[in-house]
Amino acid sequence: MTDASAPAARRPGEQVLAALGLDAPAPDPADASAHTFPGGGRWRTEIPSCEGPEALAAVLEEASRLDVPIHRISQGSGVWMLTDAEITEMVGASAARGIELCLFTGPRGTWDIGGSVRSDSRGAGLRARGHDAVAGCVEDAVRATELGVKCLLVADEGVLWTLHRARRRGLLPADTTLKVSALIGPVNPAAFAVYEGLGADSVNVPSNLTLDHLTEIRRVSAAPMDMYIEAPDDLGGYVRMYEVAELIRRGAPLYLKFGLSKAAGIYPYGHHLRELTLATARERVRRGRLALDLLARHGADGAMAPLGSRLPGPLNRFDIPS
Repeated sequence: MTDASAPAARRPGEQVLAALGLDAPAPDPADASAHTFPGGGRWRTEIPSCEGPEALAAVLEEASRLDVPIHRISQGSGVWMLTDAEITEMVGASAARGIELCLFTGPRGTWDIGGSVRSDSRGAGLRARGHDAVAGCVEDAVRATELGVKCLLVADEGVLWTLHRARRRGLLPADTTLKVSALIGPVNPAAFAVYEGLGADSVNVPSNLTLDHLTEIRRVSAAPMDMYIEAPDDLGGYVRMYEVAELIRRGAPLYLKFGLSKAAGIYPYGHHLRELTLATARERVRRGRLALDLLARHGADGAMAPLGSRLPGPLNRFDIPS
């Protein structure tokens, strides 16, 4: 919950607009999320698309230079695109800063031989096609967690349910967290609750959801929500910096993801994309600084979750058959 003794946050341009008779209605307290992260705090930060140790080093260097707090760093190319040595290096560098490292699991439809994803309907999307693709995701999950990775990114409901069951059975470490990709993100409260039930510990919702949509979701679920404040072009290219305070008020507990529009795609990453990947990694951190500065100017930068915190708190799960 927000601190009742803290001064109300200033909304963008409100003093000038009020003087001109153009002030907006006061925020409705009923719209606000009642939820927080365990241990306190209503928002965390995430730098996505960190595609290997060199990109991670660039992110950490820029975060120190610009004083950008980071709770989570995520990668999009997948566990299978990294060597054991690269994963181990990323785990160590993240752990040294108390940052959660999240790696994407296994094969996905957009890189598979299925033609439907290239049709006008984009049928099936990133989902894991067939038993072998699910098996590849599971293999990635086991390998990554054995190397110390504690967060796995998934883009298939069946993979999510399988990894959750494996976690509950002790086949994956109990403190492994499962994050749903933006590319299959739910767009209504019923779907959001289904992902929570299937084992999601944070759910990436599309960046084009309205503020009312966030309030609707928060009325049925307290699961952490991830949202691109600036979305890559293949996710719409939306830039919602001036809404950050209201996104937090409506959507907490919320991960603020600092993506980058007007940038070429880098998945799956290789050294042929090195210069672009390093440049965009640094710029994502800078975008984070811009958003945090905006929050501070409006007096809405309080209630950040403690650095080093990563777990989601108690969540609602579907029963697992014995």
